[in-house]
Amino acid sequence: MSNNKVTKLKPRSKPAAALDTPTDLDPAAVKAVSEALNRLLADAFALYLKTKNFHWHVSGPHFRDYHLMLDEQAADIFAATDDMAERVRKIGGTTLRSIGHIAKLQTKLREARARQNAIAARFESAVNRARASEMLNGNRTEDAFSRFEVLERRADFAEGRADALGMTGPKSLEEEIAELKAAESVDAELEAMKAALKAKGK
Repeated sequence: MSNNKVTKLKPRSKPAAALDTPTDLDPAAVKAVSEALNRLLADAFALYLKTKNFHWHVSGPHFRDYHLMLDEQAADIFAATDDMAERVRKIGGTTLRSIGHIAKLQTKLREARARQNAIAARFESAVNRARASEMLNGNRTEDAFSRFEVLERRADFAEGRADALGMTGPKSLEEEIAELKAAESVDAELEAMKAALKAKGK
């Protein structure tokens, strides 16, 4: 009589049911959330490995303190990876599958950061150009006001001169015509300056 208690494993008659992951998110949202969490997960694994690298290679008079601190920090980082990965699975997404997958996501992250830095540089350049333009326009406006004041002084001088000439006696016809032309020229310049200043202010 045989005492062998080993029994042959019976093959499954049907495949195992898929993991049930009910969620209120639509497929597009599941994909977006999963991709975002997987990028964080890839970053966490990269940070974990770098932290362990410093843990293994630290040296110097404070070796023991740094060695223990980095090991504890690495453990905390590694513990966080499980929460992130399981959150992806809970909503029906798929997590990282290999070191190659992590490397691929790291490359995408580097590209995204490079684009972000480029956008930040463009924004800073635009701000600097706007400031420079504002300074230049401000100077032109000040110059315009200075010229306007000069013209006003010239007009005051012309009026005073006319009054003085009127007190000294009658003027000839040629003198009166010349004064009228000068006054019209000053008025035209003043109106042109006013129009230019109004256009700048709009």
